Amino acid sequence: MAGRVGIREVAARAMVSVGTVSHVLNRPELVSTATLKRVLATMDELGFVRNDLARQLKMGGGTTLGMIVLNVANPFFADLAHACESAAEARGHTIIFGSSDQLGGREDRYIELFEEQRVSGMIIAPLAGETARIQRVIRRGMPVVLFDIHAVEGDFCSLALDGDAGGHLAVRHLLDTGRRRLAFLGGPLHQVEDRWKGALRAAGEVAGASLTHIDTADQTIADGRSAGDRLAAMRPDSRPDGVFAANDLLALGLMQSLLIADGIEVPRDIAIVGYDDIDYAASAAVPLTTVRQPKQALAEEAVRLVLDHVANGGGHVHEHALLPPELIVRASTENRSAPS
Repeated sequence: MAGRVGIREVAARAMVSVGTVSHVLNRPELVSTATLKRVLATMDELGFVRNDLARQLKMGGGTTLGMIVLNVANPFFADLAHACESAAEARGHTIIFGSSDQLGGREDRYIELFEEQRVSGMIIAPLAGETARIQRVIRRGMPVVLFDIHAVEGDFCSLALDGDAGGHLAVRHLLDTGRRRLAFLGGPLHQVEDRWKGALRAAGEVAGASLTHIDTADQTIADGRSAGDRLAAMRPDSRPDGVFAANDLLALGLMQSLLIADGIEVPRDIAIVGYDDIDYAASAAVPLTTVRQPKQALAEEAVRLVLDHVANGGGHVHEHALLPPELIVRASTENRSAPS
């Protein structure tokens, strides 16, 4: 039966030794062309599936990494996963992926699955920081990189864009374009707290500026549309004239709602800044100003950190890296005269 055939069955059917089958799998250059073809054809015929887990246990290591993202439906995480896959492949490793969909139980199940598969290390975008389940896998010696959190200590590596700086950049830009009634759109707040703190800091630097928080249950286009509907229903003199959204999906959903609302124009009445710079940001009906996350640099750094940890084992010095953000200015925040 496919997946249950061992090398002994292959050897018997191909009329070669078990050692020859082992060479075909691990050192094919030692096998004659004719024998190699016969053994490979036999494997196909029998439905032989190589047991890489057993090989890793025997050889004392593996070349597989596990990666968990918050939501693979979010283009940012999809692009990041693809970039990590390429970065790992360039270093001779493969990555298997899981999406927690922002569910704690699912995140735990993927961690358990990756442990069972004996991955060499894990890159995790955690739902709620360093959970008890993550702590347990770290204590058992698993090299772990936590993505999108800024830690300063711990037996793991961490990597993030400097969200505080990103939030400051976004709100400072809105203020520089003359906006004063500002809102931060996004939640749960603990997932975007660094951006919120940076936004608050920028608002506090300008006299007469205000910043309110519009909470969301998730960070999807639908959540952005819902927020846009609420803003459109407000009186013009009380609604925000500038919004910083915690990610581009929220910003694009907000924009979709406002563009069909009566009497509201983007950016004349409400300027919008997003976060991530997904591909759709530049091609929106009103191209979206956003804080760019350098996906390729983040991926290469995440893979480097986890593989350095794998290579150094228990003696590894854990790094906690922050990468600088970049503001990408587009039409959704067109300048207007600052109020007198």
